[in-house]
Amino acid sequence: MSHHDVHQPALLDEVRGNVLILTLNRPDKLNALDSGLVDALHAAIDVYENRPDVHAVVLTGAGGKAFAAGADIAQLRDRRAADALRGINSLLFDRIARFPCPVIAAIRGYALGGGCELALACDLRVAGESARFGQPETGLGIMAAAGATWRLPALVGLGLARELLFTGRILDAEEALHVGMVNQVVPDDEVLDTAVGMAEMISANDPMATRMTKLALAQYEGDTAAMTRFANATQAALFENPEKFRRMDTFLARRRK
Repeated sequence: MSHHDVHQPALLDEVRGNVLILTLNRPDKLNALDSGLVDALHAAIDVYENRPDVHAVVLTGAGGKAFAAGADIAQLRDRRAADALRGINSLLFDRIARFPCPVIAAIRGYALGGGCELALACDLRVAGESARFGQPETGLGIMAAAGATWRLPALVGLGLARELLFTGRILDAEEALHVGMVNQVVPDDEVLDTAVGMAEMISANDPMATRMTKLALAQYEGDTAAMTRFANATQAALFENPEKFRRMDTFLARRRK
């Protein structure tokens, strides 16, 4: 099937033994999180979150270029305060973070902006050598409002989280491993197998004990609901700011050249 086929599903799902594999399937759009893909992920969670035979999940992106790109900048440019307050990505990423069993991100290529926050919402991350992580939002006049302001410090500490969120600089796979952002780095062609292998190791343990352990670990995050409300409210103000439109217009004009 060519990627121009309108019937190609945005999300592929496959259960192998006790492991669910979800594949973001918009490779021609770098698996950008548009409304169709967000809806498809919600639908998959609806189907699988109460399946007792699913003991671990692997989330990956089709094609080698990207795990997931954030929202399309042209779409983001047109989003207003009301859109920020709906918390489209934060609601989805919270559901992924709260999925009853562990979720492992298998990452090749870019995981930037919302794509990086999606990887952070997973429990574990296996990166290929091509993986690139970053939160470039402030350069576009907005902020990383879908979890990076608390999930990133929980992984790498406040000092580095501040640096990454303020500068927007991009980390390669080796640096991401060194700072604790990812659990493992392997050659690109081994990423999925490594993540599935890790999921199978998890699946061999008692699923109820694993689920309870995940619930207990969630207590560490503190009051993320309040953090989400704050992030959405501040993002709403930024979405209306003239500087956001100026920066996004500049970005879009550069890309068209």
